[in-house]
Amino acid sequence: MPRASAADAAATAARIRTVAAQRFAVDGYAATSVDDVATDAGVTRGAVYHHYDSKPGLFAAVVARLQQEVADAVVQAAGDGAGDDGLRRGSHAFLDAITADGRARVLLRDAPAVLTWETWRETDAQTSAVHLREALTGAGVAADMLGATTALLSGAMNEAALWLSERAGDAAARTAAHRGLDRLLDAVVD
Repeated sequence: MPRASAADAAATAARIRTVAAQRFAVDGYAATSVDDVATDAGVTRGAVYHHYDSKPGLFAAVVARLQQEVADAVVQAAGDGAGDDGLRRGSHAFLDAITADGRARVLLRDAPAVLTWETWRETDAQTSAVHLREALTGAGVAADMLGATTALLSGAMNEAALWLSERAGDAAARTAAHRGLDRLLDAVVD
């Protein structure tokens, strides 16, 4: 039997990661088995381990991909907004992106425990926190307040995302979260 091409292998790895992301979002890390992921992806358990050396390794790959998707949504929404416009658009996009498709469960509930708090903080600092810090700088937040403001706003948005994830489909809660975010942003850029 001929070996799979690099493109085929990459497609298989991506399919496994996509299926795993769906499983982790619905069932959580603890209740998701490698066998379930393999079955859903139409591959063997060995294929999962070939592409991702362990269940934690697969989870880490899912987290990295989901964090990048959230960061991409933020960057796209923020565009080249001047002043606080980019900060506002990006912050609202973050709230919407992280609460879509079960991402909050994976990124905010399970990831800190599975990856360790330190690793989660490090990966967050390389994606969302970078964009938030840049947007705050662009909105005129003073250099001596930048670190604290980034941490405070990031924490508030993460908590809002967790709150919203417990209220899936509740349009009034989503509206309230976005209104509350605007109030926070008004205070930040005041």
